[in-house]
Amino acid sequence: MNSKIKAATAALAVAAISSGAAFAEPGAWSDEPVRIVVTFPPGGTSDLVARLLAEQLDTAYGQKAVVDNRPGAAGTVAADYVAQQAPDGTTLILSNNAPFTISPTRFASLPYDPIEGFTHIAYIGASAPGLFVQPSSGITTLEEYVAFVKDTPMTYGSSGVGSISHILGEAVDAALTVESIHVPYQGSAPAIQDFRAGALDSFYDMVVQNSALIEDGEAVALAIASPERNPQMPDVPTFKEQGYDVVIENWLGLSAPAGIDPDMRAKIHETVLAVFADPEVQTKLTDLGITHVAMSSEEYEAMVADLIGVWAPLIEAAGIKE
Repeated sequence: MNSKIKAATAALAVAAISSGAAFAEPGAWSDEPVRIVVTFPPGGTSDLVARLLAEQLDTAYGQKAVVDNRPGAAGTVAADYVAQQAPDGTTLILSNNAPFTISPTRFASLPYDPIEGFTHIAYIGASAPGLFVQPSSGITTLEEYVAFVKDTPMTYGSSGVGSISHILGEAVDAALTVESIHVPYQGSAPAIQDFRAGALDSFYDMVVQNSALIEDGEAVALAIASPERNPQMPDVPTFKEQGYDVVIENWLGLSAPAGIDPDMRAKIHETVLAVFADPEVQTKLTDLGITHVAMSSEEYEAMVADLIGVWAPLIEAAGIKE
């Protein structure tokens, strides 16, 4: 997977930045190195995107950036840490569903406010997870999966209790009226490792990110939870086209502690949009199954707030409220 996000060889054109600031000089918005905090361990989609962004900031914009993985408690460990940092642009978080639109419903109380406790700066894009099973099972369709699981419950790995892969697993069980056995991990990488070792019957994770497993015959992708088929993986059918109304996507963005200076917020937003508007970077996102969409900081912040309500019934149906 890491080979898909090697450093882009060409610097991005800074003339696209409307502010005209000298982003190619060290310290695009701060003289200190920037930490991009990731809510999962190395190896997953969030980590790969964060490393892609950090490398672009470092090589193309002269803003020293490093990735800081802080997994735990469905992303709330990382989110709480970032919320307590100074709003000076040196600590950012690769925001996603787990701590911002899932945890507010899952947990009775949080040590941070997902909206007021952060400045949501830039939306990056979204990808869709899917269901994978062992080739040795002989299962190639959801119909065969349902018939098998009703007689012999299967284990499925997720990137953690309350993660998008866990909620998708519970949503699929409900839609297919079956019961499978959830095995949570701290991130998708260790779950996939156990799956490859034969310790899991199935797992849920981003489909395009696992294209190599499919191509090598190490996993069978039964369905993807996107509204329509992903052009990168056209042979993987959606849950919807197989008769099950299951659509769940994982979004990614960049956020900072609340109170960041508006001019700094604008500079970070412009820089991030320029990074992800570069064709080479967009190709790398596409290889990870992520569809990039440019939106304003205000639109992104409103989206995060709206999605809390969208995810609430899914979380309640999964029975993971604490």
